[in-house]
Amino acid sequence: MFKILEKKQLSADVFYMKLEAPEIARNRKAGQFIIVQVDIDYGERIPLTIADADAAEGWIAIVFQAVGATTFKLSQKTAGDELEAVLGPLGNPSVIEKKNAPVVVVGGGIGVAPCYPIVQALKDAGNKVIVIIGARNKDLLIFVDEMKKIADEVIIMTDDGSAGQKGLVTIPLEELCKSQTPPAEVIAIGPPVMMKFACKTTEPYNIPTTVSLNTIMIDGTGMCGGCRVTIGGETKFVCVDGPDFDGHKVNWDNMMMRMGSFKSREQEEFHKCKLQAQVEKLASQQQE
Repeated sequence: MFKILEKKQLSADVFYMKLEAPEIARNRKAGQFIIVQVDIDYGERIPLTIADADAAEGWIAIVFQAVGATTFKLSQKTAGDELEAVLGPLGNPSVIEKKNAPVVVVGGGIGVAPCYPIVQALKDAGNKVIVIIGARNKDLLIFVDEMKKIADEVIIMTDDGSAGQKGLVTIPLEELCKSQTPPAEVIAIGPPVMMKFACKTTEPYNIPTTVSLNTIMIDGTGMCGGCRVTIGGETKFVCVDGPDFDGHKVNWDNMMMRMGSFKSREQEEFHKCKLQAQVEKLASQQQE
């Protein structure tokens, strides 16, 4: 059993949870993820990147958005509750090396959370790190204060200009690529379309660009094939070959098409769960 030590809401549908998981905390490395199963008998298994961890205290942190039935059920849990099934750490750790030029880390939406341990590891390795954080508006920004404490520079971009600069993350990214000291590497994590255009931005400048993919996943150990992607014309599995890949080699259109396969079903189950929760809450209030 994995006890929930802390839970807080970061924005409208985005939640932070700290889980008691000493073995995972001791063994995890930046870039790795876990598989969580909320309903042990019938529930789906979902991949969630480890956003933070403390080996000494024995906890890991996850950040997730309630967009489907399972993530909604997870969002209804509170501190003190327990999760029966948490598997990890899974996937290959991010490759962290000392570079002779700045490393730029681009995070979009909740993708900023998995960027955090990577920025920590890059700084521990002695790198200068510039972080670009993007969101639709100021209310959807997360991990800004945490990033400012460890990164050398943090650039905020919002679609509506309600915080930082108005525009997409590709604007400052291209400016950095054109600068006198272009990045030695760019790491991008976030919505697939954001990662795709971040890669298109860096490609003309021949700047190595790593992306962390979060595809449909079932077992997380390479057996089901649900997470397959095409990288440089070859079939790879995100769970065992990734989650980090050369962004310039990803077949983004194919990946996004596959990720949209169950969107309608996901939304349908999400609304069912929300309605059921509202009915149960109303019934509980009537009994009091």
